[in-house]
Amino acid sequence: MTDILIRPATSPDDMSAIRQLCWDYRGHLSQVSDIDAQLTETFYPVPKYAALMETLETLHARPQGIILLALLDGETVGCGMSHALFPDTSEIKRLYVAPHARGHGLARQLVSALVDQARADGFSRVVLDTSVNLGPARALYASMGFSDRGPYQDIPAEALPHLLFFEAKL
Repeated sequence: MTDILIRPATSPDDMSAIRQLCWDYRGHLSQVSDIDAQLTETFYPVPKYAALMETLETLHARPQGIILLALLDGETVGCGMSHALFPDTSEIKRLYVAPHARGHGLARQLVSALVDQARADGFSRVVLDTSVNLGPARALYASMGFSDRGPYQDIPAEALPHLLFFEAKL
């Protein structure tokens, strides 16, 4: 039987695992397509991403955000985080499940837990973005009641055709 657990990241070891998953996610995005590699380098060049990794606990701190990890049979295999983008809006960031752990519903459980936490924290909507080339992510968000919307923050015009934006009212 497969044991799945979604829980907040609370310890230094948890954060170490989260950071590794975030680097794996960045690497994955760079391999999706040439345009995704270009967008990854544009938005998150290595020095900027390294600095971001050092501030995750602050950026996603309670009570306006959270960092979750997904464990499969005791192994940390996925992550997702949120933060307050606006007073009424929580943004989901860096949702990722390692390739060997996909197919168990972990991404769905992570999104559900992030949405539930945003609702409990008093937000009235959740937003997120993804690459047009990440079909499984797009299908997941649509199946969970997220609707298409336009950009919710400034995005360079050349990137817009390659990104999709979603919103769920809470």
